[in-house]
Amino acid sequence: MAQIIQLANHTELSVRDNDLQFEIVSNQVHFSFAGVHNKTFTDREVLFEMPFLYEQGATVIGDGFQMLAQTSGTISQPVDIGRCPDNNPSYRIYPENSPKRYYNYLVIEDSSGYTLFGFTSCRRFAGYFDVVQHGEHWLLSASIDGEETQVSDWVHNTLESVTVLRGDSLSDLYKQYSEMIAEHHPARSGVLKDAPIGWCSWYAYYAEVTEDNILENVECMQDKLSDLEWVLLDDGYQAFMGDWLTPSDKFSGGVKELIHNIRAKGKKPAIWMAPFIAQPESEIFKKHPEWFVRHEDGSLLKAEDVTYGGWRCTPWYILDTSNPEVQDHLAHVVSVMRQDWGVELFKLDANYWGTLKGKRSQSGITGVEAYRMGMEAIAKGAGDAWLLGCNAPMWPSLGLVDAMRVSDDVERHSHRFEQIAKETFFRSWQHRNLWQIDPDCATFTSLPNQAASREDYQFHRNVLLACGGLLLSGDPLPEITPFASKTLSKLMLRQHRNQAAAKFTALSLNHAFLSLTNKNDLHCLFNFANDDATEFTLTADQPTDWYDYWTGEKLNQDPCQLLLVSLDKGLNAKAIVTA
Repeated sequence: MAQIIQLANHTELSVRDNDLQFEIVSNQVHFSFAGVHNKTFTDREVLFEMPFLYEQGATVIGDGFQMLAQTSGTISQPVDIGRCPDNNPSYRIYPENSPKRYYNYLVIEDSSGYTLFGFTSCRRFAGYFDVVQHGEHWLLSASIDGEETQVSDWVHNTLESVTVLRGDSLSDLYKQYSEMIAEHHPARSGVLKDAPIGWCSWYAYYAEVTEDNILENVECMQDKLSDLEWVLLDDGYQAFMGDWLTPSDKFSGGVKELIHNIRAKGKKPAIWMAPFIAQPESEIFKKHPEWFVRHEDGSLLKAEDVTYGGWRCTPWYILDTSNPEVQDHLAHVVSVMRQDWGVELFKLDANYWGTLKGKRSQSGITGVEAYRMGMEAIAKGAGDAWLLGCNAPMWPSLGLVDAMRVSDDVERHSHRFEQIAKETFFRSWQHRNLWQIDPDCATFTSLPNQAASREDYQFHRNVLLACGGLLLSGDPLPEITPFASKTLSKLMLRQHRNQAAAKFTALSLNHAFLSLTNKNDLHCLFNFANDDATEFTLTADQPTDWYDYWTGEKLNQDPCQLLLVSLDKGLNAKAIVTA
């Protein structure tokens, strides 16, 4: 017989599994297991159910397990925002014909306000929501993925915690939710520090980057672009994926010496690595095949056997981070880079692959647990350096990174600029609460094989202006255009004034507001590709002057409290500031 839970806000949840124990704390429920120890936890262990009594046209936003997945639209007509949903043929975390899963949290916006369903912890199990139609009714379920682990192998029987929040203000709900998450996963110290502002090599040179490329760009950061403080050496410096301390022949002087040169120029060095994968040509794979995740039959597991195989240097094999020797290895590699080389920020990429399901040295350990063990080892080696998660599993990373990429890779194209805008805006509430958000690099200079229009770049710069977070130029600085240089300067000025994310008042993502200083309010206005022409009414507390943020053009004759601003149909944006 089902047990009925009533939260402080009168939400009623039905718990049908009598082996589940729960503790209610206001609007949050902490779950644990109290059944027989020979039970195997499947990939869908339901914690609670409740009727889904929302308007059919209600807008939703649901997170994905990994960075590249988010879902909007409506429950009956979901719309994938990113290129890589969790159930597509490439990533296939769960069967394509299963109900759509909303990992981590699901927000519903209808005429009565907002409802947020959210997992407040992720120590062992990925949590998700799904909504299924039964006859004329819809039923929402909150479940965890037990990864086919046996209870008898567990160290403890604690599961995960979940909340249901209701209210008229989306920002207030996100604030409450963030505070609950922080109780389970305290944020790292970098979350409230000044965000890194600098340059990244990837979108200028990709994997063909050379030592000379880095030095040339550092030289460009000595004059007009001197406010670019950080230098991120991205993928391409290493001999093989997995051998992070061994440079390729394009870095004949050694990465250590290059980093010392960067520091000598007064810049802060950062480095990219994909800590949980290795290619078969790497020394780590050749010398330590026992360090890698396997199939149940004992054969080595390739990433492509269970999910997307990787973007280059494949096949990828997955380090078993439940193995203490692997943890020591990761801590050592990162410690050498931090203590000996002088690296001050680690961009940790392909993190999602560290959670892949497979046979590890410790039984009863989920992929989520193993990933967290690996990240804790990296943090031990990194000391006080920044940790930036990328291509990461979202909630498994809670409390383990200072900053988190929240969008797909930038590409100089209108479609990708629009995609990144939505991905970032839907996650902007996480900024300086869970981690600092990274909307990916600022790219305003076209390459021979990758170009966008001036209008597209103008949209992109307004996106970065609204979201705050890390600000890294991705352009080749020796070829940077005057437009790109001036745009960077204005973006850096915003960062120096205020590093908070502008707040969106609705899931339509058309209007974001930020109190930039005590005297200046910033309004960022957006139309997306399928939007009609839109008119906005901006308000101020008292008569004021209104200016275009980028050009400085005054938009009113006399001080006024209301300003009408229109956006043309299609992809378009404006930034208005009061003075």
